[in-house]
Amino acid sequence: MSPAPYAYAVRVAEDPADREACLAVREEVFVVEQGVPQEIEYDAYDAVATHVLAVREDGEPLGTGRLLHGGAAAARTGGDPTVGSLGRLAVAKEARGLGVGVALVRAVEEAARARGLTAVDLHAQTHALGFYRRLGYEAYGPEFPDAGIPHRAMRRAL
Repeated sequence: MSPAPYAYAVRVAEDPADREACLAVREEVFVVEQGVPQEIEYDAYDAVATHVLAVREDGEPLGTGRLLHGGAAAARTGGDPTVGSLGRLAVAKEARGLGVGVALVRAVEEAARARGLTAVDLHAQTHALGFYRRLGYEAYGPEFPDAGIPHRAMRRAL
């Protein structure tokens, strides 16, 4: 991974403009690039999730991810209230391979620790398994389709 050719920062998306930037990155990556139907990309969990946003120094959004916790995460984590769910990790094409994805995952993990969570689960697209393994996640269970894309469940203890 080479350093980014520009400076960027990752922060929790707390204001409406940041939330809109998160949704715009997801639209670009999941809906446009990967063909995920809009009606399943956005869900009720967006309103209760903790979103993180990577932005270039000029304010251009580069990536996003979200953390579900508590009841919102229960269905994805086997009902364990101490496990959060990382999802909707998306990095703009121009920023891939520059460390933005790693920074977003670590920001979600930090948000999970701040909530007292002991682990983070995620559903990884199978082509991204190696990325998450390098970050300490371990796959479990069988492959399954999500939005027509093969996935595996993964978990990392914090």
